[in-house]
Amino acid sequence: MYASTGCVSVKKCDGVKPDLYTNHFDFAERPFSLLPDPDFLFWSKAHTRAFSILEYGLVTRAPLTVVTGEVGTGKTTLVQALLKHIDEDVTIGLISNAQGGRGDLLRWVLSALNITPDPAGDYVTLFEQFQDFVIDEYAAGRFVVLIIDEAQNLAHEALEELRMLTNINSNKDEILQLILLGQPELRLRITDPALRQFAQRVTATYHIEPMDLTTTRHYIRHRLTHVGGTGQEISPQAIRLVFETSQGIPRMINKICDLALVYTASAGHKTVSLTTIKELIKDGVILPTRPLPLYLKNPIEIPERAAE
Repeated sequence: MYASTGCVSVKKCDGVKPDLYTNHFDFAERPFSLLPDPDFLFWSKAHTRAFSILEYGLVTRAPLTVVTGEVGTGKTTLVQALLKHIDEDVTIGLISNAQGGRGDLLRWVLSALNITPDPAGDYVTLFEQFQDFVIDEYAAGRFVVLIIDEAQNLAHEALEELRMLTNINSNKDEILQLILLGQPELRLRITDPALRQFAQRVTATYHIEPMDLTTTRHYIRHRLTHVGGTGQEISPQAIRLVFETSQGIPRMINKICDLALVYTASAGHKTVSLTTIKELIKDGVILPTRPLPLYLKNPIEIPERAAE
């Protein structure tokens, strides 16, 4: 049922173009969609290195591999690209936004591997289900890899539970591997002394930094030419302001450029100008992002001075 907007459907609304701006710029599709798409992956220096770390973890059968980065830096897209290169002897379990206490995480793991957990089973029963599956896969010549996205949401207890899962590995073969992806808080959490045993199991780790101005220019032009554009549809001056506003975060760059192309097409122009980006900011259609505040982990208490 449609809300009252003065029209029955989008197709019947005068002036609304379902293609938004693709026909105007002769694009095959939108170049700045917010959906993760490995076909659009731009191999910046940081993303190339992060992908190499992920591949290294798989090839060496590393028990724990960790890749972190700010929201929107392309971690999920990298994983999707990695999945395209997975060998047939690898069984993948993909977990996103796992939360909960002890036992809840194990149910997430079983579900990711298409294992129906025993509804009445206690933790020991669920663990035996998981262990039997991993061993059976190994006996069949396959290795199990668990990829956990948004791992910064996991509590200390859950991270320790993951470490305990790797105890299944024995002898010379690592039959279970864990790949954790998360925001910078995950990296900070792993370095907590309380998780030193977990940190010792991490074989490889990489942090994806935001892009600089030069990389942002190449990134924008890459996506424009990927859909059949010339790569010049956004002016250099506009790109500089896009970079400053987005702080080099790919997802924010996509959001700004996508709306800028809408504004430009609606005005009948062929190039996104600096003025267009300024209008976007002025209109408030771009919500600015701010880095997380820094907190002292062990704040020092300063006694109040006695009244003079």
